[in-house]
Amino acid sequence: MTDGRELVTGLMREGGLYCLTAEPFSLGRGNVEVVRAMLDAGVRLIQYREKRKKAGEMYRECKELRAMTRAAGAALVVNDHIDLALLVEADGVHVGQEDLPVAAVRRLTGPRVAIGLSTHGPDQARAAVAAGADSIGVGPIHATRTKEDVCAPVGLEYLDFVVREIDLPFAAIGGIKTHNLPQVLARGARTVCLVTEIVGAPDIGARIAELATVMRAAGGIDAPARMP
Repeated sequence: MTDGRELVTGLMREGGLYCLTAEPFSLGRGNVEVVRAMLDAGVRLIQYREKRKKAGEMYRECKELRAMTRAAGAALVVNDHIDLALLVEADGVHVGQEDLPVAAVRRLTGPRVAIGLSTHGPDQARAAVAAGADSIGVGPIHATRTKEDVCAPVGLEYLDFVVREIDLPFAAIGGIKTHNLPQVLARGARTVCLVTEIVGAPDIGARIAELATVMRAAGGIDAPARMP
């Protein structure tokens, strides 16, 4: 089995777009169609985040996404559903502060699966390091509407802390749009998640190309989307 842990953390340290599914905001398109467009545009880090579907439907989708990401040389991370991640041989799982603790997740996944943990403040970031997380989510930087149970925005000050004090690879997330992306990159973020900005774009490939240009110009990051 491929070492997903190494693949995910390597991509996150390299920097670029970390794309998440969000079907309610995808203009009627399904997750598979949206991810295909992301991969065709060169994105190499995909997270399946699905809150409302039945287990069987999520399994079928993830099986298809696993085949697609493997063919594209991309990494697949599954949000929350550790059983689903293991069944489809995903490269990583991502959990929140109220989900199973990192140590318990590691007992289930073994050493070859990357474990990401959402964090919202310095104490949680330090705890993530101590717990053995492979990466962290930093946010929400700004207000976001893609999650129903989201906490208040943490602002750029928390991002500053992570850049300065935490050595784990991280992804900045939450309310990041084309217009404020340069500001997030200027504070030291290298891997960023823009959710509705991408899945809600009429032309996903064109939006990713636009974001890639912004990232190269503002952050000097050459691989937000490796264009074929």
